[in-house]
Amino acid sequence: MAGLLAARVLTDAYDEVLVVEPASITSTPAPRRGVPQGHHVHVLLEAGRATICDLFPGYGEELIDAGALIINVGEDLEQYEAGGLLASPATRMEMYCASRPLLEGVVRDRLTALDGVELREECQFVDYRTDDSAARVEGVRIRERGDTETVPADLVVDATGRTSRTPQWLADNGYESPPTVEVDIDFTYSTIRIDRPPGDRRMLFAPQSAPRTHGGAAFPVEGGEWLVTLGGMHDTDPPSTVAGFESFADELPIDGIRELVAEREVVSDGVDRYPFPSNRRRRYAALDGFPENLVVTGDAIASFNPIYGQGMSVAALEAVQLHHLLASGATDAIGPRFFAAAEDVVDIAWSMAVGADSEFEATTGPAPTGAGLFNRYLSRLVSRARTDSALAEEYYRVVGMEKPPTALLRPRNVWRTVRP
Repeated sequence: MAGLLAARVLTDAYDEVLVVEPASITSTPAPRRGVPQGHHVHVLLEAGRATICDLFPGYGEELIDAGALIINVGEDLEQYEAGGLLASPATRMEMYCASRPLLEGVVRDRLTALDGVELREECQFVDYRTDDSAARVEGVRIRERGDTETVPADLVVDATGRTSRTPQWLADNGYESPPTVEVDIDFTYSTIRIDRPPGDRRMLFAPQSAPRTHGGAAFPVEGGEWLVTLGGMHDTDPPSTVAGFESFADELPIDGIRELVAEREVVSDGVDRYPFPSNRRRRYAALDGFPENLVVTGDAIASFNPIYGQGMSVAALEAVQLHHLLASGATDAIGPRFFAAAEDVVDIAWSMAVGADSEFEATTGPAPTGAGLFNRYLSRLVSRARTDSALAEEYYRVVGMEKPPTALLRPRNVWRTVRP
């Protein structure tokens, strides 16, 4: 998603945009090689939804036409936090529900329909092409079905995710590698698909919450199915067999997920598992030197505990920052200027995800400044949001990255939180 959305904003500034995709793209949306999390529950937060709909007008309608659902958070979502279910928001809040392949597939189809865009599948990035001093990236070397080719480019964007080779390339070419922050959470999640009767649009969500290290979700998706994901942090391991799903779900603080697993037919072929060892952040903005004409984005900069659903929305907001830089017409030092602009986006997501993960005793790595104090306040706010619709709405809008966390510290929200 980071690569597709970056490519979309590049079309406004360049005549030709090449997307290098190592996987084979199927005509029907399906989990893609290189994206092991594609089998699992995904959520398109409001910040991501609004941004993608701006970049691709009509995106939401096309999602619905392809089988996605729209749910009303107040009526269809049961979210367990702080000892109970959150109250319905004070105003109507809608959310798209679809599998990751469908969310991504509609973006890809819209992108490749644009003039000047070429997507090469089953094509691997090999290396950067640079000038003699490696001060300027002038293109890439790629391998396509065994043949290697050099492609010149005015700008190269690395959206290759957590496995990005740019840090090592920098070290090999006389630059510093970006300082890297790791917060170890040892998180694993397991997913099955079960059948969903027509008209049942329930979304059930009980995320991990310290000290409880197990959590689960059941999200309605296209094709008359629910995706059921069970996750565990640190020493809690989710089931690797379908038979283990019901007993693990029985430990969750809400009954609905266990009931669905017990009552509905499993339609997936076994269990898909995905390990996520750590939150990781590469501080590119801290580097003193960086080659011209190169940008790094998405999970290649920072990746977060997937239970919070921030990845696609962060990628979308980073694409907007790249758009602003390109719209200014100045592309000198575009990498460092982009990293500085992206810091604000990443800071918010990092503080929310890592701040919550730092509450677990077994989590290792630096916690965000002030996380302990803010977590205590947030715990009280969320507890109040079980009966306060206005607080519940504010919380949902912050979690959805529609508002910054500081919105929870506005006087009216503080009073509703701390009053006797």
